[in-house]
Amino acid sequence: MSAPTFAANIKSNMERGMEMKDEEKLYKRDGILYSTIMSPPENLDALKDLEAREDDVMLVAYPKCGCNWMVGVLRKIMTTCGYTLSERPPLIEFHSPDAQKNAAQMPSRRFFATHLHPDYIPVSFKTNKTKMLVVFRNPKDTVVSYYHFMNKNPVLPKAESWDKFFSDFMSGEVGWGSYFDHALAWEKHMDDPNVLIVTYEELKENLNEGVKKITDFFSFRLTDEQVMVIAGESTFSAMQSSSISSHGKFGNVFFRKGEVGDWKNHFSEAQSKQMDEEFKKKLSGTKLAAKLKYEQYCQ
Repeated sequence: MSAPTFAANIKSNMERGMEMKDEEKLYKRDGILYSTIMSPPENLDALKDLEAREDDVMLVAYPKCGCNWMVGVLRKIMTTCGYTLSERPPLIEFHSPDAQKNAAQMPSRRFFATHLHPDYIPVSFKTNKTKMLVVFRNPKDTVVSYYHFMNKNPVLPKAESWDKFFSDFMSGEVGWGSYFDHALAWEKHMDDPNVLIVTYEELKENLNEGVKKITDFFSFRLTDEQVMVIAGESTFSAMQSSSISSHGKFGNVFFRKGEVGDWKNHFSEAQSKQMDEEFKKKLSGTKLAAKLKYEQYCQ
């Protein structure tokens, strides 16, 4: 699929969303909300037959934790290493049953991504020991980015208000479920050699080091100079600028600010305290909590 066709596909989905009622844009499956347009039931049904390979490259991220950014980074890494990749969005839950069948015919190494909770990622990724890069972002900036995404993306229902969306986020009544449920599930994999957990914030602080860590994890052979070039081309501002060609006029839907600390412009004191208490209740003392540096970025 060429880049213009990819952009046309995004445009088609956006236009379809504009014609739908907000209440039709999400549906619930196993207690979790999903996008009717992007992840219809037939897509999720077909995932049980998706057979992962050991050398697949799998990116996992809760929504608005840097998934689109890291998709761009991994594409640059893989194309630099000589792999030819489809322009199709790599999120497996966005793939139709036919697209998933086509994936079975693709040469190695394949590139996949997902927002799915780890319990719903096809079991073959675990049994075949596929390496997974998992990206997390501090929850306060995540909910702010998610709120704006809901209001800019016609595929999803508009958030009624910041206060209402914050409440929904805290109760897990948003697309792909609860941030904290995802975090707790991945906390169990902190010492898994086939899982690399990185944070949005550490990538913002030192992208060059982040790209090097990712290439080493997936055993891609790049020179230090190639790593430096990829990091330079993959800053958030650079990706935002290039989104015009990759995502068409809807690039601003996927790349907004990319800032750390924007939550301070949205949270009330009570909301900040509520998030602090929830984080402490669910993640206090865990290795993931230490990695997220909550006190540095959220207080």
